[in-house]
Amino acid sequence: MNSRVHPKYKTKYRVGNWREYARALVRRGDVTFWLSADAIAAWNPAPSGRRGGQRKFSDCAIETALTFRLVFRLALRQAEGFLRSVLSMMRVDLDAPDHTTLSRRSRDLSVEFHRIPVNEPIHLVVDSTGLSIVGEGEWAAVKHGGRGRRGWRELHLGVDGSGAVVAHTLTDGNADDAPTGLKLIDAVNGDISSVTADGAYDTIAIYEAAAVHGAKVVIPPMITWAVSRRRPRSSLRDRTIRRVKQIGRRRWKKESGYHRQARAENAFFRYKSIIGDRLRARLSKAKDAEALIACNILNRMTELGRPASFAIGR
Repeated sequence: MNSRVHPKYKTKYRVGNWREYARALVRRGDVTFWLSADAIAAWNPAPSGRRGGQRKFSDCAIETALTFRLVFRLALRQAEGFLRSVLSMMRVDLDAPDHTTLSRRSRDLSVEFHRIPVNEPIHLVVDSTGLSIVGEGEWAAVKHGGRGRRGWRELHLGVDGSGAVVAHTLTDGNADDAPTGLKLIDAVNGDISSVTADGAYDTIAIYEAAAVHGAKVVIPPMITWAVSRRRPRSSLRDRTIRRVKQIGRRRWKKESGYHRQARAENAFFRYKSIIGDRLRARLSKAKDAEALIACNILNRMTELGRPASFAIGR
């Protein structure tokens, strides 16, 4: 019986550095916590010089506690207790932020995106997925006498050929994918070799944005779409449509390297397996900070080791 999940025409791959990659996977579960001298010095912020009460914890301390919360899927109170016990076992004279401070400070937390440096042009892969929202679920509507709909936010990621996150943004659940894809392309630091996405990003604007970076566009056109006959039009997009009609969609995907789209799908699988399929924060700015911290977690785990796979045939 033929398999629909692993059809014969798909290329099979094998991991060539399995020993190193297996050790990297083990290191991802290491709970050893280390604080540098700079982090200890920055744990308590300097006086702001303004009147009134001063902040007791720096953004570094708040981000550390929220990182623990996401990795171990803890509530705010449990994250407070977890960090407090870790600091106690380390015998470091530092205090952990309480859960109220974590909730309040997450609204305006300044988080720096952790980028993995690359020395070559990026094969950018763009896609999106939905994350449910805490507090706006079906139970809230039922409480007030209605059936209601579950609330969602859309997480858009741009990953490179190794699966590392190079760009991200969080939008409303009804946001259009194509305009958001333009923001992801502009947010990439460095050269872009190609832009790969699914049919939802098949717009002339995407082709024009990729052309600015000198990048190739690998997006399958809709089955019903035809070559443009009037302005605006894109010669590159028209060329893709003609090629798909000439050799067929399946062969075009193998010829163009559309298989890279799996990198984005794998990134979302890792996100939902490690972080979860929902946003725990309640306010909009806090949700943005949570998504950014989650992307930093994935990139730090990716830095520990990545699989080096190679094709072994069909």
